[in-house]
Amino acid sequence: MVDLTVVAIPWFFGSMGAEHLYLKKQVAAGRAPIAGDYERRDTIASLTMGTASLLAPVVWDKVLKPVTPGKGRYGKALVAGALGAAAVATVADVLARKGDAPLPPAGVVPRSLLPPVGDPDETAAVTGQPEGPAGSNRAKRRRAAALARKVAGSAAASALVAGSIAAATTWANQTTARKLFAKRPGKDLGSGPLVVAGAIVAWDFLYYWNHRFAHESRYLWAVHVVHHSSEHYNLSTALRQPVADAFTVSMPFAALALLGFRPEVIQTARDVNLLYQYWVHTETIRTLGPAEQIMNSPSLHRVHHGSNKQYLDRNHAGIFIIWDRIFGTHELEDEPVVYGLTRNIHTFNPVRIATHELADILGDVEGASTWRERLSFTFRGPGWAYERNARKGEPVALAGVS
Repeated sequence: MVDLTVVAIPWFFGSMGAEHLYLKKQVAAGRAPIAGDYERRDTIASLTMGTASLLAPVVWDKVLKPVTPGKGRYGKALVAGALGAAAVATVADVLARKGDAPLPPAGVVPRSLLPPVGDPDETAAVTGQPEGPAGSNRAKRRRAAALARKVAGSAAASALVAGSIAAATTWANQTTARKLFAKRPGKDLGSGPLVVAGAIVAWDFLYYWNHRFAHESRYLWAVHVVHHSSEHYNLSTALRQPVADAFTVSMPFAALALLGFRPEVIQTARDVNLLYQYWVHTETIRTLGPAEQIMNSPSLHRVHHGSNKQYLDRNHAGIFIIWDRIFGTHELEDEPVVYGLTRNIHTFNPVRIATHELADILGDVEGASTWRERLSFTFRGPGWAYERNARKGEPVALAGVS
């Protein structure tokens, strides 16, 4: 089946060129620079991510197929590896806790903090902790605990990576449109205009929730953050798309097949949704007026891309803004939008753009000491992780929630 978003590529480039020329004329006429202006390196980064997002599904399908549980020859090995790594991390956690020596009693100065005094007996009298086997054993336990913590962190990160891949590939394999269409409890709805319109509305409803979850779970945000990483806002921003969707688990759009929508109708709904969202990434069009009561618009989507506090996690809809109005995430544009992330990554490197939040999650998981904390760093909201790190006194890489 023809992918309408691929067919539209000449339109994408043509409209970007027209917008760029229009904005350049405004600057030449004396207008001050705005976030909607094209910046060469930023635009190249966006187009690179857009191209990569088209190639990624083909590449990931070949790479992940052999390790997909229930489908690939190494699927069971992947699951076993995830479980084994989790077991190693759990055992290492126990050893690390046992090896952590308690603090000395109140009023006692540890010998290691005192300068040499020449006579071991004199030092022992001051500290109350004579040198000998006891002190040596404590030092060994501490070294063993430090090693156990490192092993636990690495094993836990490996377990989460392997487990995420196993879960994502299994979910994708079991929820294809054709498989679910074959299991539909009702009749085939056909492919008439009303059916296609219904599929477009249903797709947008699911899109709203998947998009919202992508902002509310750090695991999903780590992939979606790519789209929000630009500090500019023009039509090229629409093409700055993630390349790691294959590693996420979300509500499957293919679930529409269970309602009787044919796979090709679902594909059409998907294409229409993406095409509609392209043109709302602009500052050139200011408002749609009363239509914004129902439809998404450039103004409403500018809000979604804002890092302003009042704009965070608002206006998730693709086509119909009514979902945001119904479910309490609607916000109007009433102050200048500051685009990008709450703490920007300041790079045009596509690899860094695509992986920075994933790398931060793995770093947090490796540094955590319990499974509860590791899972929270991975699956709770991005803001929770950033605040948690701030309370630890660590540098806060606020790479999200926009």
